[in-house]
Amino acid sequence: MKLAKLVVSVGAMLFAATLAAAPQVGQPAPGFTVKDANGQSHSLQDFAGKNVVLEWTNHDCPFVVKHYSGNMQALQSEMTDQDVVWLSVISSAPGKQGHIDSAKAAELTSSRNAAPTAILFDESGAMGKAYDAKTTPHMYVIDKNGVLQYMGGIDSIPSAKVDDIAKATPYFANAAKAVLAGNTPDPAVTKPYGCSVKY
Repeated sequence: MKLAKLVVSVGAMLFAATLAAAPQVGQPAPGFTVKDANGQSHSLQDFAGKNVVLEWTNHDCPFVVKHYSGNMQALQSEMTDQDVVWLSVISSAPGKQGHIDSAKAAELTSSRNAAPTAILFDESGAMGKAYDAKTTPHMYVIDKNGVLQYMGGIDSIPSAKVDDIAKATPYFANAAKAVLAGNTPDPAVTKPYGCSVKY
């Protein structure tokens, strides 16, 4: 009987630990230290006092291709023009779809006219797992105080069709604009869609 209680107790603690580890809107965003495509190290604390966008990406994913038809680049430019730090995060492990090197990162940025502040290489998956990043794309907005204000989908239509972008509710864009205006996003959490992150 005591053993059964111990097993239940340990299970409950592990479950609680899992819940505590998951990122929560309205709470401090998980810290990270990751190198970018140029070998420079970045930590969340480096951007204290700035709004930060995290975009999980995989250039081979059809859902990412959809948004890089122009939508993602427009959002990047709109945000960075307002002094927002935009970090595109690649959590694809070596040998998995979407894993790239520095040269490929530079080529993709140039050929797609992308405008992130930096491209982060999360080869170990530690950053992605800290944020519970599930899909590419998966979007996050962190405010100037380091508080996570939005996590979820880029918009409301989970398809790989470019034509659906204009029809969708732009969840991420609405959330980012709310944070820039000093407001709380509504909704603050939505379901992401896309390809699974290739940890």
